[in-house]
Amino acid sequence: MHDLFGGAAGERLELAAYYADFEKDLWSTSAPGFWKLERQQFFKEPGNASWEAFNKGDWRESMRIIEAGRSEMIEYYRKVEECGFVNRRVRVVEQPIIPYLQWELHILRMRDQYGGKVRVVTAEQIADFERETPLPEIYTHGTTVMYQAVYGDDGVLESARRFTDSDLVARCQRFIQDLYEIGQPLESFFAENVAALPPPRTP
Repeated sequence: MHDLFGGAAGERLELAAYYADFEKDLWSTSAPGFWKLERQQFFKEPGNASWEAFNKGDWRESMRIIEAGRSEMIEYYRKVEECGFVNRRVRVVEQPIIPYLQWELHILRMRDQYGGKVRVVTAEQIADFERETPLPEIYTHGTTVMYQAVYGDDGVLESARRFTDSDLVARCQRFIQDLYEIGQPLESFFAENVAALPPPRTP
């Protein structure tokens, strides 16, 4: 367990309970909003049509599916705006950029364009926080709820942990926000590091 948790274990949730809980909590998020830290470089996303196409080696179809979801993305962030909370994400990116992350950064770019602002930090920028274990995959809703996504060795989401200690949630939210403030805006990072990359070869 990472020191960021201060020894707290949280409540383990199976996926069905987690999805329901997350959805309920999200739309009642208050200040300072929704903040997410994404650390791992590789995930598997079975059930995501764009990822399925990417995983089969069909980059063009994968990008077509992402583009086809633009109107849905616009509607999602319109709802976020109506609910009155900010939506921010920190994405840790290691070089060279692996195929999965190249794919994900296209989705994150679209999120960034419509209100889900993303900033990129490097592994070097977080090295002092990873002396013993990597940073966790966490996201906070206001200062009342935090989730940790728990992945298997194969990169598939297995379960989640829910934390409700307001002091812990506030401290972790501030940690993510501090990383966000030193991160590079996704749009400039994408232009410099992703836009010119050729279609990747899947593993």
